[in-house]
Amino acid sequence: MKTVLVTGANGQLGLCFQKQAEKYPDFKFLFCSSKELDITSKTQVKKFFDQRHIDFCINTAAYTNVEQAENESEKAYQVNAEAAGNLAEICASNNTVLFHFSTDYVFNGKAEKPYKESDEVDPINVYGTSKLKGEKAIQEKMNDYFIFRTSWLYSEFGHNFFRTILRKAEDKAELNITTSQTGTPTNANDLAEFVLDLISSESKEFGLYHFSNEGEATWYDFAREILTYSGKMDQVTLNKTGFFKTLAVRPEYSVLSKQKITKTFRPVKDWKQSLHDLLDAIDQ
Repeated sequence: MKTVLVTGANGQLGLCFQKQAEKYPDFKFLFCSSKELDITSKTQVKKFFDQRHIDFCINTAAYTNVEQAENESEKAYQVNAEAAGNLAEICASNNTVLFHFSTDYVFNGKAEKPYKESDEVDPINVYGTSKLKGEKAIQEKMNDYFIFRTSWLYSEFGHNFFRTILRKAEDKAELNITTSQTGTPTNANDLAEFVLDLISSESKEFGLYHFSNEGEATWYDFAREILTYSGKMDQVTLNKTGFFKTLAVRPEYSVLSKQKITKTFRPVKDWKQSLHDLLDAIDQ
């Protein structure tokens, strides 16, 4: 039985892995929250690995607050870059395959077509820069890794745009949603399932990949689709706005190309279809 460690297990993506785990009875899962395993402590991580054999490490632990990162850059770099590098070093010395998650925010958003893995990176905020440093640290310290850049993650867990829109609908709120950013909403359950399928297949196609759902949307498009499909559009006043004041600068266009991941593994679900599937599931 293969042992799979999931760090940051109480975060949004970690909870999606916990949800998907029951479909994979052949794996022994170790789900660790940041309190149970602090990946910023190299000593603690080394001790954890020394005491048990871990075949696969899925690192969902991350500093993900894009706005707050501008004021807490040291903490963002510690979690997203330094800790990722330390984890990679320990995984390498224990022959553990590492799965790590990065972001579309490693790009500056000036492209006019989906970003490929080989395209030039140029992050324009602290969060994106910290995640890019984490990518590089892993690539420098080990060979047996999968890094997935993803975008606009949402699910039924944690704090995310999807849950916020549904909550605002219950409050009958007036919503002003920006059209100034284009990307791809990504169901975190799809990402978790993809990774666990990859482990099951024992793939050795290591490297950097882009994983988001197919298609593209603005945040306004995403909100409209959530409200329309859930039948809650008449509960809110939904307005477009071209302006959305944020502390962190955001890339205007950050759609990720799925050519590599589709060619190497399998196609990825369209964002609207995946959204509809999740809304159907939570409505049952």
